[in-house]
Amino acid sequence: MGNFTLYHNPRCSKSRQTLALLQENQIEPDIILYLENPPTQRELTKILEMMHMSAKDLLRVNEPEYKELELDDPQCTDNELIKLMVQHPRLMQRPIAIANGKAVLARPPEKVLELL
Repeated sequence: MGNFTLYHNPRCSKSRQTLALLQENQIEPDIILYLENPPTQRELTKILEMMHMSAKDLLRVNEPEYKELELDDPQCTDNELIKLMVQHPRLMQRPIAIANGKAVLARPPEKVLELL
């Protein structure tokens, strides 16, 4: 079934539900605890391309860093936002599942089933 990778935050219910869905389908993904091991700028750029999303779409707007860094500024480029998400991984929506050259933001968790 190919290799699955899950950018996971065990404290997030959506992330835990996504992991449980994969496990129910006999898939044990490689788990990346992205708060401790954030993706590189290159990796995050590739993930966004696989999801067909802009960096702005991946931002968690309710995080304190979002306001502190003034990320609602329309002048912020995708490149700048990606750099900031790498430096402040709490800004990234989660969980992100990757398999077979595709990626999804598993919100709701059932979106991960698109990769099966």
